[in-house]
This record gives sequence, C-alpha cells and structure tokens, in this order.
Amino acid sequence: MWNKPWRYAEGWAIGAGLLVTGLILQLATGNVDAAFFWYPVNLLFGGAYLVLLLLLHLLSRRSAALRWFAGLEASITSLCIWLVLVVLMGLTPQVAPTEHPAGGLIARLGFNRMTTSWPFVLLFLYVLTVLGQVTLRKLARFRWKDIPFVLNHAGLFITLWAAILGNGDLQRLRMPVSEGAAEWRATDETGGMTELSLAIELKNFTIDEYPPKLMIIDNTTGKAQPEGQPVNLLVEESPLSGSLLDWTVEVTDYLPMAACVADKDTVNFVGFQSEGATSALYVKALNRKDGSRREGWVSSGNYMFPYVTLPLSDSEILVMPEREPRRFASDVTVYTKDKQKKEALIEVNKPFSVAGWKIYQLSYDETMGKWSETSIFELVRDPWLPVVYAGICMMLSGAVCLFIFAPKKKEN
Repeated sequence: MWNKPWRYAEGWAIGAGLLVTGLILQLATGNVDAAFFWYPVNLLFGGAYLVLLLLLHLLSRRSAALRWFAGLEASITSLCIWLVLVVLMGLTPQVAPTEHPAGGLIARLGFNRMTTSWPFVLLFLYVLTVLGQVTLRKLARFRWKDIPFVLNHAGLFITLWAAILGNGDLQRLRMPVSEGAAEWRATDETGGMTELSLAIELKNFTIDEYPPKLMIIDNTTGKAQPEGQPVNLLVEESPLSGSLLDWTVEVTDYLPMAACVADKDTVNFVGFQSEGATSALYVKALNRKDGSRREGWVSSGNYMFPYVTLPLSDSEILVMPEREPRRFASDVTVYTKDKQKKEALIEVNKPFSVAGWKIYQLSYDETMGKWSETSIFELVRDPWLPVVYAGICMMLSGAVCLFIFAPKKKEN
C-alpha cells in the first residue's frame, strides 16, 4: 500500500480518512455554517476551487500521485464512499436548519442534516475533485470522439458545483396577501421579515371544491368506519341512493349554497346565495338488519354555520366531512421595482415567473374555506439555477452524442 502505482487500496484509505476526519470535525464543531455558501463568499470559494483544480491538473504531469486522482480507481472508490452517505441521508429523517431536533448519536454525527455535515462536505469535495481531474485529463487529450464523455462529465461537474455553491443563495419565502391589497413583504423559514423588490396585489381568489361525501364515524372514537379502510358515498347530484355499511342511504335534497335555520328542537337548511353559505344534504337512512330509519339534514358547516350530523345509532353517526378543494387560484397583479406591471393567474403547480422569482400558489385561509379572502404564496429565487440547467443540458447533449458516435465506433 502507498507504493506506486496507487490502486484501489489507497482509494479506500483516502475515503475512509476523509470520513473519519469529517466525523471528528462534526463532533468538535457541529455542522458546517450555511453562511459559508452565501454570496459573495460562495462565488469567491468556487472561483478559487476552480483555479486550484487547474493547478492540480498541471502539476499532475510531474506527479504520479496526482495523476492517480484522474484514474478509474479514484473515481470508483470516492463515489462508493460518498454514496454510502447519500443512502444514509435517504434512510434518516432530515430536519430543516431552523428546527431543533432531539439529541442523540444521529444528531451529533450530523446525519439528520446531512448536506451541511462535515463528512458529507469533505467527501463531496473529494468526489467533485476527482470528477474535475477526470474531465480536465480528457480535455487535455481531446479528440472528437471524446465529445460525449466530456459533455457528460463536465455537465455533471457543473451541476454539482453550482448546486452546492448556490445552496446558500436559495431564497424560499412565504407571503400572505389579502384581496384588494398589495403586499411586498414576506417571511423566511425563521419568521424574519424581508422586503422584496416586487409587490403582489390580489384581485380575486377562487376555490373549486369536490362534491360533498357522506361517511359513518364511530361515536366514541370519532374514527371513520370501517376503521383502517373507511368508505364514503360521493354526492354529485340528488336524488341519490347508495350503501354505507349496514345502511341504505338516500339523499333527497342537495343544497350547495345553504344557510342553517335552527331552533330549540329542529335544524333546517334553506338556500342562501351569499357569502358564508355552506353545503347541506337531506338524508334518509334505512338499516337493512333491524329496519330502523333515520332522516335529517347533514352539513359540513363552516366559520358561519354549525357542523350538523345525523345520529344513526348509539355508536354510529352519519357525517359530511369538509369539502376538499379541487382547484384554487389567485388572480393577481405583480409590480416590479423597474415599474413593470404584469397580470397573472397563479394556480397550484402553475407558478408565475417574474424578476428572477417564481411565485407559487401555496395555501389560503383554511378557516374561511371557499370564502377565504387571503391567498398565501411561496416565492422562490435561485440565482444559480441557470448554471445548474446548463450542466443538465450538457449531460443530455452528451447522451444524444453517444447515439450519434456509437455507429462510427462500431464501423471502426
């Protein structure tokens, strides 16, 4: 071991040494400070690292040890050891930097915040260095048939390099906006307030809901029946008939917009075409075993009207759960610092991009339900994303070139 030329044994030893060094640093100092990856420190570090990588390549012409880092043995051993930590990251619940997890060996070793732990960072730099040396070595002896190799390896290097450096510059903010108002302030994960270079005015917020459904719950536990695999009856129109457990359920009246009118003895629902309306069903239920009958109104209720259920027996209650949103969207006007004014309809999974930000529809005031006048947006800004995309495009181009060059290799 450590005799020239180096082989796999030296590779495993270097990887194990970096892993042990990382664990010692982790136990002594804790996780790597995320501020290290903020602009402009990350840009300076990234540039210095590229210069160092180039110097190592130039010096490798006179050093067999440095040439080893561009070889197959270094590639396989470094990647295998780093992938062990990647697998551990997948098996270990990860926590956000703002959370305070319980102590224990996992937390002390940094495995619950793997990407900022010393073992992960050191091994990641080792893998990236080997990948960079392999790419530079191939570029130094470039031939046209090496295009797929260079594109794949250089693309992967750029993607990983930009992803780790841009981690600190990634901004993910939360902004609640009320109808008729404009907001330019947002909060980060720690609750800190940030003033942005853009403002969002909410003109209208709408929710489309799925049809109501009926379920039977246990009166003592409050759990839907049968427990573990609850069944429900979807009510898209009335009249409607169906079965729930031992009961035949008939819906004779469906009011999608209703108001509750109650006195001491009875509860009734009437049509109510105004803000705050809820959904109500008039239900008749027949027990197929003992012939008992029950009938009455059932409603999911809301912030204005009460939740109304229909008792079926001493242990069973017929209920209407809250109607689930099928689609919710915000009609907004976005104002930017350079005096741009853009109209947009933002929906879930349909973000709007402006001034380097992506605006996502995140949530709404769930206590108000479909009558919410507040929309909650998530704003994401990642200035390094174009660099990451460039690396991915290079890898895709390399994959295409493999098919183009493959027939020529076969003929040769």
